Amino acid sequence: MPSISIPPPRMSIRLGDRARPSNGLPIYSNSAVEEKRRRHGTAPLFIIRSVPIPGVSTRRLRIPVLNPLRLQQCNLPRPLHRPWLVLSCLALFLIILTIFPTSRRRWDLEEKQRQWKDASPFASTTLVFKREDLKRIWGWEIQSGHYPSGHKLPKELDFLTTPVNPAYPPNFKKADWAKPDRFRSPVIVNTKGIGPNRNYVDVQARFPDVGYPPRPIPGSIADLDVIMAHCDFSENKYVRDCLEVLRIGAGLDNQARLRRGNIDEWKYIYVEEGNVHWDLNITEPPHMGKDAVISSERNPSAELSKKRGVDWEPRPNLRPAPKYEPYHTLSSPCDPENPRVFHMFWAGDFTDKPYMSLLSFLFTQNLGLHLPETHTETHVCRPQLWMWINPGPAASVPNEHARRDMFDKLRANPWSAPFLHPRFRDAIQFKMWNTTEQLDAVPELRDDWRARRDSLFNSGGHVYNVPIEEQQQPFSHEDGAEGEESEGDAAGKEKEKEKQRKKDMKDRVGSQSPEEKDGLSTILSDMARFVLCHRFGGIYLDADTILLRDWEELWGWHGAFAYRWSRLKKYNTAVLKMGKGSALGTFLLRTAVKNGFDFHPMTISDYTKDAYLEELLLRLPDALFDSAWLNTENYQNERPPQPYFESFRDFFSTPQQQNAQPGAVGFHGFFKGAYSYHYHGSDFWSWPFDPARNWPDLGPRFDSSERAARSSAAVAKHFEEDREDMVSDDKRDLDWSTVILRTFEAYIRGERPNMYGEWLTW
Repeated sequence: MPSISIPPPRMSIRLGDRARPSNGLPIYSNSAVEEKRRRHGTAPLFIIRSVPIPGVSTRRLRIPVLNPLRLQQCNLPRPLHRPWLVLSCLALFLIILTIFPTSRRRWDLEEKQRQWKDASPFASTTLVFKREDLKRIWGWEIQSGHYPSGHKLPKELDFLTTPVNPAYPPNFKKADWAKPDRFRSPVIVNTKGIGPNRNYVDVQARFPDVGYPPRPIPGSIADLDVIMAHCDFSENKYVRDCLEVLRIGAGLDNQARLRRGNIDEWKYIYVEEGNVHWDLNITEPPHMGKDAVISSERNPSAELSKKRGVDWEPRPNLRPAPKYEPYHTLSSPCDPENPRVFHMFWAGDFTDKPYMSLLSFLFTQNLGLHLPETHTETHVCRPQLWMWINPGPAASVPNEHARRDMFDKLRANPWSAPFLHPRFRDAIQFKMWNTTEQLDAVPELRDDWRARRDSLFNSGGHVYNVPIEEQQQPFSHEDGAEGEESEGDAAGKEKEKEKQRKKDMKDRVGSQSPEEKDGLSTILSDMARFVLCHRFGGIYLDADTILLRDWEELWGWHGAFAYRWSRLKKYNTAVLKMGKGSALGTFLLRTAVKNGFDFHPMTISDYTKDAYLEELLLRLPDALFDSAWLNTENYQNERPPQPYFESFRDFFSTPQQQNAQPGAVGFHGFFKGAYSYHYHGSDFWSWPFDPARNWPDLGPRFDSSERAARSSAAVAKHFEEDREDMVSDDKRDLDWSTVILRTFEAYIRGERPNMYGEWLTW
């Protein structure tokens, strides 16, 4: 029987696939290594392929591609083994891999182009001081003790010698000057601390005085570096967490401390111990390494762009830097170089808005109102509040009787009259603002402002041409006429009033009626705060600010600060601290002169940024002074502080879902830990804090003022003036503004102590 020859099975020759006979059964390789590799999946997901780069012969581009062997190992559906599908997926992957880095490089390039544009000599800049003058300003502030910080100096100014810092403790381990030459950069970025040692204290109420939080230790200081570490929005810190650190570090969580464990990292209040180490006051020589640059051999204005169209400012005439003295070494508790004066500015008739601010000052600050008037203390410096009144429109100049007229109006006004009581004379002082006198009193402004008095009002580059008359003239002061007047006289007077009203409207930028707050005075106040702080020293506060705690530790910190404009890296100067006659003040005033007398906070931000002086005017987190701002702009709403305001109007009209909180938790539940609350009153000047009782409610001592205000309210609301007050007159759920105001008024009436448990004595 003939033999039958069976041909061998047809083998698949596809690369990377198992060989299969025609019947579909696999034929395995004889290589054990290959079989093990396939079984255990050691093939990498990606393999690197290098391709030449056009025009670059020495380098090749490495591209990760999907490994086909790895695809084979996966139990994929058979359609995925088709070459065209695999290649399509691979192409899509490569496109994604190429587009993402390209987009990222484009974003980086755009960012660098913006930086190059800012650094170019043709970029917009506000700088008018040379590099060496900026270094002198830095040196003056550091030497005066106005830089108690460990933050680095700006390397752009090329400090070649280490400034000696009497307000910062010795820091041998961190300073560049303590390193060997071979490890030192030619540019210095740290100061040499020679100040007293710091003792960070644990502030808590002690038995038996545990009902209220304790007053801050006289002379204690807030370490703003620590506060920045816990509160800086740029570092993704939450306002809620910041306030907890602030209240625990200050002992405001009285009898309610729920945190356990060591809280040293949350301590931010310290007292200085010992004296300044003047024996370490040795200026280190410049680093003479191979890369060192000697300042005398270079252009002092190199790499700095000057404002176009103006000349460099001459060398600033700075007074001798005052010697820094720790609090415990002062001969008296009040340092004349750092007077504790709050400044506020108000234009026109006094209302419930500055009334609320003054009450908050009496309720929170250490004024000694709980002690007999004859009592004197030698270890406490009592702050004062100077309320600057501009009686007429911003552009007017007071007449010779203006001061007398101002006090007559204050006595007749029920909102201001209580603060003229003799009990408050050492705490609150009313002062008259005179633009001409103030500008003439400041050397940096007196020779320049008259040349532009017709356009002195500049806000963010928008100039309002309202001239200031230098001669003495009355503003809207009407003398009372005796006897009866004829019908023609009455018509003439009415026409004159209408003419005067239109003239007043010219001075009210953005106002809709003469009864509204003088808008131009808001612009004037932008300049007034810098003038007042530079001339007298102290802290300026907008009149729509409510103080929430003692500011002792902020007074102890001798540097300058404002606070952050919400999410932006800009200043809000609603709170501004600056030293009297400081080098920083000279810089800001002279820079403003060369930039059109613009004192808008956004423009101030440009001044310090262009000159690398931002650390000298520290931009504190708004959590300290404006805790609701981020929430009102839809930031941090997932973890808001208490209370939660989605809008500033929530303070005056608390939403129904939340308006049980004010009455339940009261003042002590209102942004506890913050130093103040800024309710941004420009939109709420006509909104009363207490709609049901829109008059001062301060008790029998101020009964005449209350009756006058009640009469006005009765006429406006059409109710009987002498009728008995009923609880049903109140809104059923009190708003936050009402609760806060009534808390302050209850303290003046003697029905409760202040926030530190001190009762007002008369």
